Amino acid sequence: MIIPFSSRRVRHERATPPASEESNRLPYMQTALAVQLLPDDDDELRGGKMGFLDHLDELRKRLIRALLAVAVGMLVAFVFVARIVDFMLAPTRRMLPPGTKLIYTQPGEAFGLYINVALIAGVLLASPFVMFQVWRFIAPGLYANEKKLVIPFVALTSIGAVGGAAFSHYVMFPALIAFFGTFQSTDLAFMPRLEDVFDLYTKMLVGMCVVFQIPTVAFFLARLRLVTAAFLWRNFKYAFLLIFIVAAVLTPTADPWNQAVFAAPMVALYLVSILIVWTAQPKRALSVQP
Repeated sequence: MIIPFSSRRVRHERATPPASEESNRLPYMQTALAVQLLPDDDDELRGGKMGFLDHLDELRKRLIRALLAVAVGMLVAFVFVARIVDFMLAPTRRMLPPGTKLIYTQPGEAFGLYINVALIAGVLLASPFVMFQVWRFIAPGLYANEKKLVIPFVALTSIGAVGGAAFSHYVMFPALIAFFGTFQSTDLAFMPRLEDVFDLYTKMLVGMCVVFQIPTVAFFLARLRLVTAAFLWRNFKYAFLLIFIVAAVLTPTADPWNQAVFAAPMVALYLVSILIVWTAQPKRALSVQP
């Protein structure tokens, strides 16, 4: 049977390609569309994900800026370094007998003390900017709503550092020096060396600055929905026991009074953290039981 080319059947077959041919063209069409939609700039590809070298470069940039801020703070502190040293040594001088002075036995010991004191003061002065650089480094790995927590992060870490330093200077360190001074007698003279006093002061200062970051850690754990106020309150007895164990390990003496002085701020900060978690946790997490 001969079918003319002008028939309806022939026209339909010529207008419609075979199913196999159309299916073969589909992958090429998808590939061409994907190529057209790809961004031309490599930075756009890295917008949501940074490579290892990008992280190293970002870390280098943040470290340089943080160190420059510490250097500026150190220069500012060095202008008043004599007053800062007198302020730092005041708790020790109050515990010494009248007429007793701190001694140093190495030629560069006093000069090294002034440099170290200026460095510590510079770090405290630059702590808000340093914490901001830390936040800028970790911010690319956070969600958009989490990046808005930069102000609470900088404020809480800075307040914690200053609060820890103040507690160590006015409460913790004087109590420890007073305890060491009780062993003085007619046969024993309490004449502490300058470097030893400064080393003890620095250790207490750094320890309290770290301890006073507990509310900051609790705040962000609450925002990430990892802990709730009910969970912290129910486990307060275990935290209380753990705090006194840590105080017994970190306290340089076995005196129960010094251990209690060291543990008291941690217990108080834990209770404050419960309140912070209760106010900071998302509303949907209030009814969730851990």
